[in-house]
Amino acid sequence: MNAPVSSAVDPSSAPYGVFLLRAALGTMWIAHALMKYVLFTIAGFGGFLATVGFPAELAWPVFLAELIGGVLILTGVYARHVALLLIPVMAAASTVHIGNRWIFSNAGGGWEYPAFLIVASFALWLLGDGAFALRSRPLWFVGAGRRVVTA
Repeated sequence: MNAPVSSAVDPSSAPYGVFLLRAALGTMWIAHALMKYVLFTIAGFGGFLATVGFPAELAWPVFLAELIGGVLILTGVYARHVALLLIPVMAAASTVHIGNRWIFSNAGGGWEYPAFLIVASFALWLLGDGAFALRSRPLWFVGAGRRVVTA
């Protein structure tokens, strides 16, 4: 069942707002990945993972998922689906930071930043790829082949 499009959403500018969300979100995923590579190094990140109960061998896959996922989101290559697939990565990161309180600048990093990335990724999944997407597709399981008609 399709929900009616709210009159509060401007259909002429909404795709550009989604594009801005997509560009910012993709950039943040890339920055989050590069922090692991440049600042901590992959070996250092792996060591950190081991100290918090995750296998150190996840360092490269997590880095690559965040980096490649961020590039795909930024360029709009199946961005909504990639954003959804990255949520478990950040949900796992949240478990590490949850005990450090809310603010990410706290010692050990709080959970505000991971929580924001999760919510923004979910929002992009709901909204779609937006304007200037290189390769867009409707949701896998709903809305395929349907068009929303606005009055």
